[in-house]
Amino acid sequence: MKPNILIGVDMGSSSLKALALEAGSGRTVALSRMPLPHDRLPGGGCEVSAAAIRAALTHVLRDVAHQLGARVAEIRAIGCTGHGAGLYALDARNELVAGRAVASTDQRADAWARSLSLARGDALFAEVGCRPWPGQPTVIAAELLGADAVQRGELRRMLFAKDYLGWLLTGEIATDSSDASTAGLVSLATGTWSQAAFDASGLADLGPRAFGPIVPSGTLIGKLRPAEAALCGLPADIPVAMGAIDLLASMTAICAEGRGRAVSVFGTWCVNAVIGPVMEPKPDVAAVVNFGREGKRLYMENSPSSMANIAWLAGVLGLPDSRAVVDLAMSVPLGAGGLRFLPFVNGGGGVTAGFVGLKSHHTRGDMARAVVDAVAALHARHLARLAAGGLAVSETTVLGGGASDTRLVRLLASLLGHPVERCADDETGARGAAIYAAMSQGIDHAEQGSALLAPCDTVEPDASEARAHADFNAGFNELIDTMSPAFSHLAGGAK
Repeated sequence: MKPNILIGVDMGSSSLKALALEAGSGRTVALSRMPLPHDRLPGGGCEVSAAAIRAALTHVLRDVAHQLGARVAEIRAIGCTGHGAGLYALDARNELVAGRAVASTDQRADAWARSLSLARGDALFAEVGCRPWPGQPTVIAAELLGADAVQRGELRRMLFAKDYLGWLLTGEIATDSSDASTAGLVSLATGTWSQAAFDASGLADLGPRAFGPIVPSGTLIGKLRPAEAALCGLPADIPVAMGAIDLLASMTAICAEGRGRAVSVFGTWCVNAVIGPVMEPKPDVAAVVNFGREGKRLYMENSPSSMANIAWLAGVLGLPDSRAVVDLAMSVPLGAGGLRFLPFVNGGGGVTAGFVGLKSHHTRGDMARAVVDAVAALHARHLARLAAGGLAVSETTVLGGGASDTRLVRLLASLLGHPVERCADDETGARGAAIYAAMSQGIDHAEQGSALLAPCDTVEPDASEARAHADFNAGFNELIDTMSPAFSHLAGGAK
């Protein structure tokens, strides 16, 4: 039987999933997901064990193989994607240092990142498209492992999430431009590793070799090792392709660039992005990414500040999940009776979370509404910053776990004042990874038309409350701007 099935594996900030689809029809034929338990540590630490990653990868691939049954012989290729940044460092035994990976939401290197940004932030933005931030792999490694970690031999190789999966599957180490550039390690001008970024890392002797070669997404990097195949119940020697960072994989899954669409990702991170032409001078945005496409850049406004806030409140209030928080929030009108929330439970750049205007008459419902309103409003604020930089964001598609809740998407549409598209399929990252697998086999997904793309629909704003949403949006932006000096003071910095 002709191989016709593609597998995409996606390691997100909270779970690992695998999706199998038919190359011809794009139909999902198997899907598996397993949570990734993260440990919250003092000082803002957030880590996940190598054993948990290993167990999740084995589980989802075995489950997909079981669902496929006899069709497992039809698997043509595998692609991987994952969240960006964080630290996946290998020691001299090619094992994760201390048996753990560090998540991109880890805040223990916040002070070091701010100090580095004050000293070299502008120069690094000009060179690599972003200023130092606490979730960067080099910044985390310098903070947690020490400046001489490379010299001591404690740190031998550094990978990104998707590349760690690829290494487990094939034994090969490589990466792509999207992950390397998003981490602030690639020269925007040349598309190659930036010596200036390595020099600024604070890690003596760190260099490109630690990360492996940069290869295009959709490139064959190796084949599934026999031992790994036996462990996962898959045929040996399945080709494994280089993927891209999960944001770009999801954009690929909806053909965002081809359709001229920006994206807002309601995930752990508040991510808002659009692909546009190279612009000089660079727009004043959080990150400019050279993802390997000549004459194009990925422009981003992001912070670890989206659904993580809602998940946090669910835990604090003893609610079962994020949807229950939204249920509670929607029992209260927009604005929560004057209660506001600063949606920064995972910090970043010295900012912190908190309720403003809390009074004795406010209820759990008000608290939930304030958090939900703030999460949507921060996405709207980020999109406005992209627009102010001259980027086209009026056509926006909402992605991520939060996109499955129409109420959240309608709230964003109302704050923006125009309809938005949404992809309620939370497997866009894995689908994008499967498309990269298709590319490695010479399957041009553009020629496939919409077969491999994720379905989308349109969500209209609440026209009856247009003025109320506009007023709330303006007030939220004023609050964030007003609080900036306080954030700087509390962080010990100065503007």
